[in-house]
Amino acid sequence: MNMRAVSLSGPCEGKNLKLSTIPVPKSRPGWVLVRVRAFGMNHSEELLRKYEIAEDYIAKPIVPGIECVGEITDPSDSAFAPGQRVAALMGGMGRSFNGSYAEYALLPRAHVFAVASRLNWTELAAVPETWFTAWGSLFESLHLTSGDRLLIRGATCALGYAAIQIARAVGCRVIATTHRENKLPLLAEADETALDRGNLRGTLSGVTKALELVGPRTLRDTLQCVERGGIVCSTGILGGVFALDGFDPIKEIPNGVYLTGFFSNSPSQNVMDRIFSFIEEHALTPKVGAVYPFSRIAEACRTAEEGHVNGKIVIVMDEVAEPSR
Repeated sequence: MNMRAVSLSGPCEGKNLKLSTIPVPKSRPGWVLVRVRAFGMNHSEELLRKYEIAEDYIAKPIVPGIECVGEITDPSDSAFAPGQRVAALMGGMGRSFNGSYAEYALLPRAHVFAVASRLNWTELAAVPETWFTAWGSLFESLHLTSGDRLLIRGATCALGYAAIQIARAVGCRVIATTHRENKLPLLAEADETALDRGNLRGTLSGVTKALELVGPRTLRDTLQCVERGGIVCSTGILGGVFALDGFDPIKEIPNGVYLTGFFSNSPSQNVMDRIFSFIEEHALTPKVGAVYPFSRIAEACRTAEEGHVNGKIVIVMDEVAEPSR
């Protein structure tokens, strides 16, 4: 049986993306077949599509997509049941093996997680990678507490909005920044907002933790914005600079300030349960900026590239046929 999917063999602009017809993957031990109901779009998928796809370590053709939500169609040798709601993310999705830009995805059991939530498919699709990354950055790396004053640099992205929601629910004070003045009103959930012209040093006070989403472009400046004993977590690369050139940690990390990062490649059922429980406990709804049907995936990619959507872009599947057993 066949299915619709995005299958990439080389660099491609979003507007040129097309759906292909490929076979529904067959299950095998250690892997489960998931009927994809919806998936969120991510900046890393744009990087894959435009640049990384040309690298030799990407086996081509490849179906992109690092996350999805859906239902178990074939549990193989796992403990899942057919029809069980699940979320899947990372572990090589869309790079080492075919990902979620398809009607069905064959995924390693270790990166598929049971989901119990009141959220609908669209809202669920905004959670996996975005909220896992925000959660890990805030709690595993920054050790966020209610007494913190948190700076979120580059906050007008899906990850930034999730971090604001989580941090405010915890009870800490949030300073959120954007480099676009017209987007300042979109950060109304934060306690304070700041227009970021690239140099925040000396303009803020009392910052104990900082979530750096712009990346190496502004990291040096962010390190100068936190108090002694503060922590900076570098998680995003929205600024388009991927590494620090000539970085001297002895001179450029202030005394008593700590620099860490968060790499979201190791989710677990325990952490995903905690995230969904937190969402339920605080009656939170993930911020969805736009919803597109799978048939309009090219339009969704173009919209993502333009950066005009505030919140997660979610793709929802049209009705698909059940695969033959």
